[in-house]
Amino acid sequence: MQVQSLNQNGSNSSKVNLPESIFGQRFNAKLVDQFLSTYISNSHQKTKGQKNRSAVRGGGRKPWRQKGTGRARAGTIRSPIWRGGGVTFAHNYIPTSKKINKKMYKAALRSIFSKLLEEDRILVLDNIQIDEPPKTSQVKSIIQSLNLKNAVFILPSKDESFMKASNNIYAISIQTVHSINPSELIKSEKVVLLEETLKAFEEILV
Repeated sequence: MQVQSLNQNGSNSSKVNLPESIFGQRFNAKLVDQFLSTYISNSHQKTKGQKNRSAVRGGGRKPWRQKGTGRARAGTIRSPIWRGGGVTFAHNYIPTSKKINKKMYKAALRSIFSKLLEEDRILVLDNIQIDEPPKTSQVKSIIQSLNLKNAVFILPSKDESFMKASNNIYAISIQTVHSINPSELIKSEKVVLLEETLKAFEEILV
């Protein structure tokens, strides 16, 4: 299948072929849902943790004798009812991660890109050239020329100039073929691919 490739000024550049094996697949909702839930779960830090009474430092000595003081019995100053004590039902840090194999990863991304093309949310550029020093105004000019409001750019490799110039633009996300965020792909209005990105996809996703 062929689509029109544009330059960064929004003018027609040439026709490019989109691989049928990547952009012509049937959408698999269950696989994509599993892929997204795995990605989102693994992106959480999972570092939340609290200390119960045995984990809080100190409190090894009984604060006062059991009887005769007129006060309630106390065995440790690290009891949950004391200030500075442990948490009653402490949340323990349990490192967990979900897994999805390479075959499923590739199939899920092919399914997502096929759906994006079907919904006319794929835009192909011949190249992006950012002058030195990189300026935000250059990227804003590209966005206006392409009539973009909320877009994800997928590059074949890291482009430091483009990334620096787009850092202050909230509606633009920069990814590479090796670090694709599927949740951003689905939420974005447009996904912008370079011609070199398409070549990289044929090596990675097929």
